[in-house]
Amino acid sequence: MPDQPSADAAHETYSYLGPAGTFTEAALAQVEAAAGKTWRPVNNVGEAFADVVSGRSIAAMIAIENSIEGGVSATQDALANVPGLRIIGEYLVPVNFVLVARRGTTLDGVKVINAHPVAYAQTRGWLETALPTHGHIPATSNVAAASELFLSSQADAAVAPPGIVNHYDVEVLAEDIGDNPNAVTRFVLVGRELSIPAPTGADKTSLIVELPDDRAGSLLEMLEQFSTRGVNLSLLESRPIGDALGRYRFVIDADGHILDERVADALLGLRRFSPQVIFLGSYPRADKQQIEFTSRYDDEVFIEARDWLRGLVSGEPQTAETSSVTDAATGM
Repeated sequence: MPDQPSADAAHETYSYLGPAGTFTEAALAQVEAAAGKTWRPVNNVGEAFADVVSGRSIAAMIAIENSIEGGVSATQDALANVPGLRIIGEYLVPVNFVLVARRGTTLDGVKVINAHPVAYAQTRGWLETALPTHGHIPATSNVAAASELFLSSQADAAVAPPGIVNHYDVEVLAEDIGDNPNAVTRFVLVGRELSIPAPTGADKTSLIVELPDDRAGSLLEMLEQFSTRGVNLSLLESRPIGDALGRYRFVIDADGHILDERVADALLGLRRFSPQVIFLGSYPRADKQQIEFTSRYDDEVFIEARDWLRGLVSGEPQTAETSSVTDAATGM
């Protein structure tokens, strides 16, 4: 059993889905704070999060969404069931693939292919055109697909990331075999840091929300918490809770920061509505795109409305000036 790392060592270690050469490693390479630190490859999401919870690692890089395949269910479910985790950053990695084989193999000699199921789905069109009679053996990762060619694999070739040539002595049989040249995978850096970074104007807030019951209108009521505050959702995916049929939780990415008044007000509405709201963090968007919303959802409008109500409760006389912010926002 390996020695337990010291507290200082844990603060120098980042976990990622390995082995070396994966897209996850490419995402971790974008983290400035991780440069020069220890990178620990792990086998699955559960192991990565266990590293963070136990203190073995300060944070873990995990894939959470793909532009072709959608959300990564293993990551979403783990975030819902492992308490105390926060997303502290997101990173985008363009996804493309090459077909590689042992030296001396030719394309017309390929009959069976190693490929991770997600990678296979994203290259299937090319494979069916170039190798219409090929067979497929699922691999545990994109790098493992190539590494297994040198073991007792029955495969003749593998679908792998372009950087695989830096780690294995393979021959590239074909490049750019992805069916969609615009494919991107979104990764998140997950840690235990509970402090929230200041808003930048280009932020995202991630949540997991359970519906209170299985009845008509429940989903609409949840969505209204956002729509009535002018908060756009960039991700909405359902996952079964698992305790009964018809019980679902929703993984949500909302445009904005928890310190934005409109987002904070939406969270208050969610808290009143749902039996379980998990706040996963507010953090800068990887694309740095500024959030757009109409002026009636400016912070000042929410602040003025609270001041107006406070004045009513305390018996302050109403004046024309108390409505100036609202009037300006609505154009009245």
